[in-house]
Amino acid sequence: MKEQIISINKSKPGWMLPFLLLPLWIVLYWNLQSLANFLIDDLLKMKAGSHLTETLRFFIFEVPKVMLLLVLIIFIVGVIRSYFTTEKTRKILEGKSLFTGNIMASALGIVTPFCSCSAIPLFLGFVEAGIPIGVTFSFLIAAPMINEVALVLLVGLFGWKVALIYVSTGLIIAILSGWLIGKFKMEKYVADWVYSVKVGQAGEQEERLTFNDRIKRGADSVKEIVGKIWIYILIGIAVGAGAHGYVPEAFLGSLLGKGSWYAVPLAILIGVPMYSNAAGIIPIVSVLIEKGVSLGTALAFMMSVIALSLPEIIILKKVLKWQLIAVFIGIVTIGIIIVGITFNYLI
Repeated sequence: MKEQIISINKSKPGWMLPFLLLPLWIVLYWNLQSLANFLIDDLLKMKAGSHLTETLRFFIFEVPKVMLLLVLIIFIVGVIRSYFTTEKTRKILEGKSLFTGNIMASALGIVTPFCSCSAIPLFLGFVEAGIPIGVTFSFLIAAPMINEVALVLLVGLFGWKVALIYVSTGLIIAILSGWLIGKFKMEKYVADWVYSVKVGQAGEQEERLTFNDRIKRGADSVKEIVGKIWIYILIGIAVGAGAHGYVPEAFLGSLLGKGSWYAVPLAILIGVPMYSNAAGIIPIVSVLIEKGVSLGTALAFMMSVIALSLPEIIILKKVLKWQLIAVFIGIVTIGIIIVGITFNYLI
């Protein structure tokens, strides 16, 4: 009995610490603008309204805001992810009908760990489990495009309305693109060696995690993900701050505004060859919108950069033939164009 009490007392700080730190997070987050203004106007006594002043004000306010949001949301999603191993994901999708599978795969892509480097083992695992190609592609499209980093940055820089638009349209693209690829029966364009490979039968060992363990997983996710992307956030916000302070609004508005019929296709053509992730591109997109770029065009640019990155395509070439990769790029591109034009028309 005494040992149990000691064990419980030792475990308390692990799960209590995030709740104890939450009030501090709230106080910091809601006072960031005041702190930024105090630093710029009162301590540094910079000239209000100048290009340099507004550039620094933007940078000093946005960096801690985005970082605070990232820490909170990545921690929460990290805890949720502790319930979803790759093996569990495969079992959930196994045996589902095509359209149902596309919906479930797209939803799972949001909360399941994924990066370009894991495309090959995930693809092999899905094929071995008998999951249709189209369902697999719904997962591969949703996972990098609609993740907690993108959601945090969108909420922080645009608000909930734009964030929900992005997530909902991203899910629609993932679901319909995967469904169409499945309908085209393109299994023959998977590399020949894939079907002869047997991924380990045992899969991942089922872990018995305590709540403390899951809290630790959340903290580890914060350390790992923020450790990898903080430099992209700083660069992205720095570029955005420069554009915020120095780029004339009329310039970008005339080039990529609602009145330009070519704005959405041009944004996608610019976006596809670029290599970035949500952390690097979304702060730049927020300033593009501020400078007159229409919402649909900005969303199309952002989706093309994140969902159709060259490194991911190069890695997928190891398991797919060019015909299937071309169809994948074509369908996703058409979906992004439709989203961009639709929102330019409606908003």
